[in-house]
Amino acid sequence: FAFQGPSLKQFMDIFSLPEMTLLSSVIDYFITHGIEFDQVHLYKDISDAIRDVHVKGVMYKWIEKDLEQYILHGDEIYAVLNRLVNHKKKLFLITNSPFSFVDKGMKHMVGKNWRDLFDMVIVQADKPNFFTDRRKPFRKLDDKGSLQWDKINQLEKGKIYKEGNLFDFLRLTGWRGSKVLYFGDHLYSDLADLMLRHGWRTGAIVPELETEIRIINTEQYMHSLTWQQALTGLLERMQMYQDAESKQVLLEWMKERQEIRSLTKNLFNPQFGSIFRTFHNPTYFSRRLGRVSDIFHDPLHHEAPLWMDQLCTGCMKTPFLEEMVHIR
Repeated sequence: FAFQGPSLKQFMDIFSLPEMTLLSSVIDYFITHGIEFDQVHLYKDISDAIRDVHVKGVMYKWIEKDLEQYILHGDEIYAVLNRLVNHKKKLFLITNSPFSFVDKGMKHMVGKNWRDLFDMVIVQADKPNFFTDRRKPFRKLDDKGSLQWDKINQLEKGKIYKEGNLFDFLRLTGWRGSKVLYFGDHLYSDLADLMLRHGWRTGAIVPELETEIRIINTEQYMHSLTWQQALTGLLERMQMYQDAESKQVLLEWMKERQEIRSLTKNLFNPQFGSIFRTFHNPTYFSRRLGRVSDIFHDPLHHEAPLWMDQLCTGCMKTPFLEEMVHIR
């Protein structure tokens, strides 16, 4: 899925944005001040620094000092989770973050009783190794976050567990196959192994989706798309006429259609267009998203009209639907 060669690195998640910004800033500083540098050394040093910030907990402590600035309150998140619980759904949380950070963050977002919503809570899981490595056993934490020494023979509701692996998780819970729906924000670290190896249903969290949906609901986008489709149909039907007058009309239609295509693309991003599609070409991200996720949505900034047997039909043509492929 993701090529990781000696000289090529793919940036695939939301965390990549600050990493790329840091790389750009350091390179710009070196070039501006005439400092010679080796690109490989620079990338390695920056990657090591970012890893140290995570491993040593510096980032978590920085965020914990000002939760109001970095973490949104989650009334809508609580509403959705509570509704799932009321419909007898079992919820679990698997995160790479330490318990102290998770506890403070969830209390800020959901409330002090957030643990009552989850049947299983697993911290410092070391994803994606959690999904493939059988060697790490589960460890139990007490309410203060200290490790316990007893062997884990069952996963209890209300308890906090550290590390572990998916194979023990499946054995202890009995949750398998398409009965499980797992949400994550990284296509490879979170979703790929679960869908392709274990048959879980997966949901991808795509923050950019909110902006894309807002754009496709604007009058300008809908008008441009409708007229583009109309021009495409006219060109396909009328290109059989080869007289001079018809050719001139066809050329004008083609020019106008190309202008509308560029306009529609630029509504999303002047350089790349939609993250899902540029003109009629699906992006690499879009293809991978469709491969490893059953559904995808934006983060819960507002409570959606969610019910357990909800069915969505009749969606308009959007950049992330296959039907867009014929609009050339």
